[in-house]
Amino acid sequence: MENSLLANLRKDYQSKLLDEKSINVNPLQQFETWFDEAIESKLPEPNAMTIATCGIDFKPSARIVLLKGIENGSFLFYTNYQSRKGKELLWNPYAALLFFWNELHRQVRIEGRVEKTSSEISDAYFESRPFGSQLSALVSPQSEIIQDRDWLEEKLDIARKQFDPNPLKRPRQWGGYRLIPNSFEFWQGRPNRLHDRILFTQIANGWKMERLGP
Repeated sequence: MENSLLANLRKDYQSKLLDEKSINVNPLQQFETWFDEAIESKLPEPNAMTIATCGIDFKPSARIVLLKGIENGSFLFYTNYQSRKGKELLWNPYAALLFFWNELHRQVRIEGRVEKTSSEISDAYFESRPFGSQLSALVSPQSEIIQDRDWLEEKLDIARKQFDPNPLKRPRQWGGYRLIPNSFEFWQGRPNRLHDRILFTQIANGWKMERLGP
């Protein structure tokens, strides 16, 4: 694609405003309001979020995962502990989340500390997953180089014959994380690129709210 075509790709946002008078002073409640509106708007996978981590080499990496719960003010997701993000979180337990709801011209950035959920929470969620998803979590060496697709399919077939119809326990290398936020940024697209951006930063007695330039 020519650079001139990319440079001319633009969209003027005509949406709701976001100001200090209308926004909820509790950023978690504001997120839940926007999240509910994304669901009500029937957006595809409104719980899809980018999670960015940084490893020992200080190189950032990002990927899409699914939000699977909000509990006691923290954001839950599940993955392989031995994946790239799992190894990076072991070395640097801080991450950033990004939700982008294009149809509503909104995004939310959330930063904070990440820790593993309890075994009980991980077990309960794993048991709720479809059997095929459980098998995939068991056989996939996530983020590692494998020889080909056939090798993976063979491992899956062996596991299916071994465990079906027996219940499958959660593999030790798979489970949940929770991100405990220390900042939220709410972005609302507005005309002429004068977007609304409201930042919440955690302080001793709650949250400090500030407006950012677009």
